[in-house]
Amino acid sequence: MLETLRQHWSEYLMEAWGLGMFMISAGLVVALLEYPGSPLHPLLPDADLRRALTGLAMGLTAVGIIYSPWGQQSGAQINPAVTLAFLRLGKIAPLDALFYILAQFAGGTLGVLLVLLLLGEAFSLPPVNQVATVPGAQGPLVAFLAEFAISLGLMLTVLFFMNSQRLGRLTGLAAGILVATYIILEAPLSGMSMNPARTFASAAPGGPWTHAWIYYTAPILGMLAAVELYRLLRRDTRRMCAKLDHPDHVRCIHCGYEPPEQSLNP
Repeated sequence: MLETLRQHWSEYLMEAWGLGMFMISAGLVVALLEYPGSPLHPLLPDADLRRALTGLAMGLTAVGIIYSPWGQQSGAQINPAVTLAFLRLGKIAPLDALFYILAQFAGGTLGVLLVLLLLGEAFSLPPVNQVATVPGAQGPLVAFLAEFAISLGLMLTVLFFMNSQRLGRLTGLAAGILVATYIILEAPLSGMSMNPARTFASAAPGGPWTHAWIYYTAPILGMLAAVELYRLLRRDTRRMCAKLDHPDHVRCIHCGYEPPEQSLNP
């Protein structure tokens, strides 16, 4: 364990940074658009328009993290459910999966704490509520089914794109488009979490824990179901790696790839 930590600590920190940045972006964008005291809020009275702008901003944030230098090195999983899906596929080592998940929870929580420190009540009080994910008016069952469905959809899309030689480099873009679409269309049902660490991060610093079990179970079950469905379709996973973007100039702790210049000078 200590040897794995010594060799791969940088990737773990990058995973923490990735979800931390996502939560910082979410907190700032939602506070800017939804807090009544924000200068933008009265200029955008349409709640659907504000949610569309939030979805666009968060989709772009996801794409930026995935294709950033650190995202390219760690793989930008930034989601325990994604990490567990790759573990099920045998694409990430168990110890790496453990440290990735711990880093995701820690990074996301630190991101929320930073926004809370910067914005105070503009971030913590309704309607922003630390960008917490809670069931919508249709209730917890609908929220659970919605979280399961969007998680399955995202992971299945990622698997199909990653395993395509033609579409592989577009995996991050496809994921970002889905994040934006889900926020616009699905957020009223469940708050659009799809990520246990993201929900924990919002709730940990005194936020609401309403029906938290939904967000710790449905995303994981949905993404594991996507893995099994992908296997039922007899899709080959041999060329797949646990990175949403796999460039040639950075190492990969998952498949053992080393750039030529690094392999010559270990």
